[in-house]
Amino acid sequence: MKRHDGRIIKSLGPFEKLYPFIIEKRSDAQVYAKQIILTKGIDNYIRAKRAEDVKITYLHVFIAVYLRAIAQRPYVNRFIMNGKVYARKGISFSMVVKPDLRDSGPEITVKFSFTGHETITEVTEIINKTIEEAKHAPSETETGKLVSFILSMPGIFKKALVGLIKWTDRHNLLPKSVIDASPFHATMFLTYLKSIRTDYVYHHPYNVGTAGVFAALGKTEMLPVVENGQVVARKCCAIGYSFDDRICDGLYMANSFSLAKKYFLDPSLLETRLEEITEDID
Repeated sequence: MKRHDGRIIKSLGPFEKLYPFIIEKRSDAQVYAKQIILTKGIDNYIRAKRAEDVKITYLHVFIAVYLRAIAQRPYVNRFIMNGKVYARKGISFSMVVKPDLRDSGPEITVKFSFTGHETITEVTEIINKTIEEAKHAPSETETGKLVSFILSMPGIFKKALVGLIKWTDRHNLLPKSVIDASPFHATMFLTYLKSIRTDYVYHHPYNVGTAGVFAALGKTEMLPVVENGQVVARKCCAIGYSFDDRICDGLYMANSFSLAKKYFLDPSLLETRLEEITEDID
């Protein structure tokens, strides 16, 4: 049976096909990487947009960068389910929002969905609208409804229901409405630690759902960097990544990081629409 959120990649090499059976769990296939970004380009861009009375934040820039890079590097948007490699339909990001920065403040999970063509302006509008709706009526969003439904069940049924969701997902029987609402069925899960002024981490994976890439954005700080053979202090942002090693090889992921870096250094490149998205192999 076909999946609602992806299609099977058939033109893989023998080892690529075997690999998901050798390492079955996403938590066992995680590879970790760290990327340090010079923030001068981001800061200059945000400052220039505010002079135009347009408010853009680091969150908007980071999601717009990842969206553009993944639209051009489609292997990053693959996922593994039941031993098979799939190309995901669409590009989506999940994250937890904490509107009230108190220890006891509630957490709201949101999910942003894109086509990949969007400009940074369109990305900003989608993010702002989704977060605002979630803040004012968290139980009314599709993700909130799904979570509320599961939590409304008695304890023993919660475990059974989650088990049923996992089973139907493995057998491509999970309804599209659940996949669309589930924060675990996303291209990337983001942790925006800069908002709470703390360092980056390497986020743990989830063995439920299909999210294969996790990015944790740390606070900005002055770090030593080498320029023209000299060590100087520059404002930087460190990002911790963990990703499913089965979706693509190390070279492909490294080149994807390099492409993202190009956009981090000059976010103005994201102001034009991406007319042609790179298609995954079939």
